[in-house]
Amino acid sequence: MSRKLAVYGGAGIILLILTLTICVGIGSVDLPIGDIASILLHHVPFIGDAISPSWSASAEQIIMKVRLPRVVLGMLVGASLAASGAAFQGVLRNPLADPFTLGVSSGASVGAALLIFFGLQYSVFGSWTLPAVAFVTGILTLLGVLRLARQGGKIPTHSLILAGIVMQSFFGAVVSFLAAMSKQTINEILFWTMGSLSMRGWSYTAILFPYFIAGFLFLWSRARTLNILALGERQAAHLGLNVERTKLSVLIVATVLTAGAVSVSGVIGFVGLVVPHMIRLIAGPDYRLIVPLSALGGGIFMIWADTAARFVLAPTDIPLGIVTAFVGAPFFAYLLVRHKQQQRGRGA
Repeated sequence: MSRKLAVYGGAGIILLILTLTICVGIGSVDLPIGDIASILLHHVPFIGDAISPSWSASAEQIIMKVRLPRVVLGMLVGASLAASGAAFQGVLRNPLADPFTLGVSSGASVGAALLIFFGLQYSVFGSWTLPAVAFVTGILTLLGVLRLARQGGKIPTHSLILAGIVMQSFFGAVVSFLAAMSKQTINEILFWTMGSLSMRGWSYTAILFPYFIAGFLFLWSRARTLNILALGERQAAHLGLNVERTKLSVLIVATVLTAGAVSVSGVIGFVGLVVPHMIRLIAGPDYRLIVPLSALGGGIFMIWADTAARFVLAPTDIPLGIVTAFVGAPFFAYLLVRHKQQQRGRGA
């Protein structure tokens, strides 16, 4: 396993670095890739002192203050959603589960939509107000789902999924109602619910980064228990695993990680559903590989998706959720067809 992780992880890190370097250079102003690499290395501690600036000050401003913050934030959002998706699929033992299964996206959207509707998105903490409120309402939604699904001190998987669907539908209706009732803010509400990384500076990265590090490390540390849980809850309990505690802790951490991502980017679908499936097809069913490789794959996928969102119809930004849906929906259809073919093969 460690050898496979080293091979796949090393390849993923190299691909991520190349993706960062290439996508930072894509934009309305063309910058040589050599200058981009030199500018990025110049800001690396201990290495940067050996590189003498040979580029223009404007090029450095474009890279460090406009493009790089957006690319890094996209990497963190994609990694957070993909790692959370892998965790949800492992705990719920459902390949259709994703980070929004428990209604956190709709819960966060309600908080954001209410602020936008009443014009309060910059009222308390400035630009941090909307992310903070969206995060809190997303977490409150999780608590409501857990309370609704609990039966006799336990949280059955089917009840959890049904409670999440109920919350997702109800809060989705609330957001649609708020959008329909306000002609002034309807575009802003809808744009937020479709996801975007435009006009996001380093402060948004600072919001998400600690949640990502803590959440990712926790989920990766539970990869072995997810492998055990994949055998079934009864078999996992016979092997000594505290099933309810494991489910609850992983679901809470994965939801907090999702809420952090949604709070800074809006709702971006399909990443947490598609990327873990891709990793599972490449690396196999071991969650010790799936969780870290999903984080890498999610970061790479999101950077390219955001690059397409800002480049295809430049200078207009396409909502990021539209781009991920265009890619994710056909891939999901492919997975369904492939699953049917496998079922027929086994039946034959």
